[in-house]
Order: sequence, then structure tokens, then C-alpha cells
Amino acid sequence: MTMDVLFGFWETVASRTAPLPLFTAWLTVAAAAVLVLVPALWRHSRHVITLVHEGGHAVAATLSGRRLGGIRLHSDTSGLTVSRGRPRGPGMVFTLLAGYVAPSLLGLGAARLLSFGYSVALLWLMLAALALMLVQIRNLFGLWSVAVSAAAVLGVSWFGSAGVQSVFALLVTAVLLLGAVRAVLELHRTRSRSRHDGTSDADQLARLTHLPGVVWVAAFLIIGAACAWLGAGFLGLA
Repeated sequence: MTMDVLFGFWETVASRTAPLPLFTAWLTVAAAAVLVLVPALWRHSRHVITLVHEGGHAVAATLSGRRLGGIRLHSDTSGLTVSRGRPRGPGMVFTLLAGYVAPSLLGLGAARLLSFGYSVALLWLMLAALALMLVQIRNLFGLWSVAVSAAAVLGVSWFGSAGVQSVFALLVTAVLLLGAVRAVLELHRTRSRSRHDGTSDADQLARLTHLPGVVWVAAFLIIGAACAWLGAGFLGLA
């Protein structure tokens, strides 16, 4: 009986869905653009970018041999990932670099999966990633934020029709790709102010590598724009 359930679950996850009609796909991407571009909505949707940003730091820290101390997500859409290890060197550079590129790379990977019709698999992968992240959260708002995100993904994955699942998966993918670019532009604007505190990822990378912070901001922007363009191509929108 247990094996039958597992096989049934695997068949569901590995199933491929039909491509969304082009009009529906464009409408979904337009909705994602509204979530990213309208300030009142961006204050909420930016939490998705922060969650992935901090998750990127956490994964990079773990892969580079650093000891992960925990993740905090705050209501003002800021976040903090604490890791322990050498304060300099490739591992620290890799950890800092991963934050701003994580939403773009995840969005690109998601777009590729959607191009093959694996929207259900994408949703369950998101749910697994959120579950792994939940155990590393160290503050109440972070727990609430991850739990709400997981509940939304689980609800769509479990109860949504194939069409709803495809639209939701595309909406999240588009928010990641577009939101990643806006987050980098906000970083540039913050650093351009005379009183920025020098604690941004770009500034820390500048101190570690002796390359100007603006170089790292430009690198984040190029990666984000390239991923958005490639993702649109995977989805047949470019």
C-alpha cells in the first residue's frame, strides 16, 4: 500500500502539463511585472526575493565548507544569514556573491523546468526547499514568512488544477526573474546615497577582492538581465 502511494505521488510529480496558451502566459508575466513594479505591491512581493537571496547565501556557505548559523528574515524585507568560517578567501566571496544572483539563477532554472512542462515538479521542489530553509530560520517573522510561503505552494500543489498550478509556477518564476533585477537596481540606488553604511554584499565583496563595489553591482545586474532574457526564451516569450 505504501509503495502504491509513493508510486502514485511520483507519477503526479513527474507528470508533464500542457503549455499555457500564449495569451495566458503573457497575462501571468504581466501580473508578475505589476507585483514587481508597483511600489505598494513590491513591498510584499519583495519578501520572495529576500527569502531566495538569503537561501542563496546559506547554500553557498554550506557548499564552501562554512558552518551555517541561521537565517533571519525581517518585515522590512531585509534579511541576514550568519555563517562561521574564515572571514576572507574564496569561500566567503562565494557566499557573498550568491545572494543577489540566487533569485536570477533559481528563476532561470524554474523557467527551464516549465519549458519542459514540469510545473508540478517545480512546485514540489519549491516546497522541499522551503522545508529545508524552515529549520534554519532564527526569528518569528522569518518562521511566519516561510510557513506562509510553504502553505501557499502546498495548497496550489495539492488542491490546484493543472492550469492553476502552471499559472502559479509561472507567476513565481517571473517574479523571481524580474524581482532579482529590481533588487539590484535598489542596491545601486542605496549605494549611490552619500550615507550608505558599506555593509551591502557589493561593499563587502569590494573589501575582500579590492574590486570596486560598482563592479559587483554591475555583475549582479548583467547576470540578472541575462537570466531574465534566457528565461523568457525558454518560456517562448522572447
